[in-house]
Amino acid sequence: MPDISVAIASDHAGYEQKRQIVAWMLLLGVDIHDLGPYDDSSVDYPDYAALVAYEVSEKIADRGVLICGTGIGMAMTANKFSGVRAANVTTPEFAKLAREHNDANVITLSGRFVDLETNKQILKSFFSTPFGKGRHTGRVDKITAIEQDLRETGSTSSFIRKSKPSKGKVSDGI
Repeated sequence: MPDISVAIASDHAGYEQKRQIVAWMLLLGVDIHDLGPYDDSSVDYPDYAALVAYEVSEKIADRGVLICGTGIGMAMTANKFSGVRAANVTTPEFAKLAREHNDANVITLSGRFVDLETNKQILKSFFSTPFGKGRHTGRVDKITAIEQDLRETGSTSSFIRKSKPSKGKVSDGI
């Protein structure tokens, strides 16, 4: 795995997999920021998703990993933070595409519906895949522009007024 720092957290549904993933990543030499929880007591996932998203948003950590029952709510929460591009991923191929096409910097995993070994493969793919740049750069830049517009004006209306949807062509690819 590349030399990066990773913030990680879960809720109670993802705690057991988080515990095992933290141990595995430490063995691989990854700089881990384990932000909790530290047992499987019931907790609210937005609290822990916010901790990881904050670290990624503020560039305290390079990447983030969140694990809950499905990963869905944690992705929704993390994506509220400036500069965070969280993807809820259930296969290694989706992890690769999230990095390659979307420059995802936070991954959310399911601790209930995806087994530990598959989640490890997902993380290997997530951490080893670079952003593809090229045609994807402009698309990620548009996400950033929408976010900036919302932050500056409280609305996305100026982005919408300026935006001209691209006319897709078969040759444009995916």
